[in-house]
Amino acid sequence: MSKAVQSELKLAKRMARLGTETAFEVLVKARALEAKGRDIVHLEIGEPDFDTPANIVEAGVDALQKGFTHYGPSAGLPPLRETIAQYVSETRHVKATPEEVVVVPGGKPIIFFTILALVEEGDEVIYPNPGFPIYESMIHFLGAKAVPVKLREELDFRLDVKELAAAITDRTKLIILNSPQNPTGGVMEKADVEGVARAIGDRDIMVLSDEIYSRLIFEGAHHSILSVDGMKDRCILLDGFSKTYAMTGWRMGYGVMRADLATHVARLMTNSNSCTASFTQVAGIEALRGPQESVNEMCAEFKRRRDVMVAGLNNIKGFSCKKPKGAFYVFPNIKQTGWPSKKLADALLDEAGVAALSGTAFGDFGEGYLRFSVANSIENIEKALERVSGWANKNL
Repeated sequence: MSKAVQSELKLAKRMARLGTETAFEVLVKARALEAKGRDIVHLEIGEPDFDTPANIVEAGVDALQKGFTHYGPSAGLPPLRETIAQYVSETRHVKATPEEVVVVPGGKPIIFFTILALVEEGDEVIYPNPGFPIYESMIHFLGAKAVPVKLREELDFRLDVKELAAAITDRTKLIILNSPQNPTGGVMEKADVEGVARAIGDRDIMVLSDEIYSRLIFEGAHHSILSVDGMKDRCILLDGFSKTYAMTGWRMGYGVMRADLATHVARLMTNSNSCTASFTQVAGIEALRGPQESVNEMCAEFKRRRDVMVAGLNNIKGFSCKKPKGAFYVFPNIKQTGWPSKKLADALLDEAGVAALSGTAFGDFGEGYLRFSVANSIENIEKALERVSGWANKNL
């Protein structure tokens, strides 16, 4: 009997349009180097290096022991949705209801589901660039047109509202905002979010406001377009627990949106994930209702690390770095090195043992920059700075 010949895998054409998140690829490469005995300083992954606060862990363990190990509603457990609605009402100064909340496993599903639910092939979606790479990936994957708005260093990587307004056309269906911003740490001011609302005017355009770093602000305050008069029903708020409470592995985020849209997003949850794990949702209630000192302490520590990193980078040949106002990244300008971003990031990993990301991992406008995460100890940050400085003195 002859053996069956394995046929060539024929993927759907849309898979060619699907991007990735380079941080995980660099992490794998760095781990492989460590397996060979290399010492690597990890400044590539966007994940707090703190443990999940003990009260949240205890709530999760207690939930497991009490039987929260089964299916729950696709939109999330009612007590958590109520807690999130109350939290959003208090922090964004608008009335949110449990019916407007959908709990999902991480923040990315809200990006995917929003674009999937609202955007047709050929529609235009405006997004920040450099920016979180999943925005552009999902826009392309679903056959829409990605319209980037460049974030400029001279504006402290704030969104240029005039450029955004000029990018709006009759085909614009969705605008994506992110503040504090990944990868730059830029923060939108109140005038910025109000300006975006005015630029939209009465046009039928929705806004996806990614505010996953909203509690990690070093200077100033967080401003949400959700808070602008007349914008609540036109916004999808993306937030979650991963960054604020060091719960990346718990996989839990949420979206807050008008109730009729929430019904459809919950239906997408039913068709994809069924529901978010029940015991993690119980822990989420404790995270929002319990003590918040750990959040404040973590933010203060990230600020200290930011200051060390920025000062150190500005003393390295070919590097210059503005001080970000939020998140836990720095985004130094490396144009004076004469090296392309990807080539330099690869060299720092292979030759200096420092894992960072090329600015181009966040879009074409990231060329000339690197992203370093400060989610590591000051000791390791100082080690990384010494290694990068030594490499620069030798190679530049």
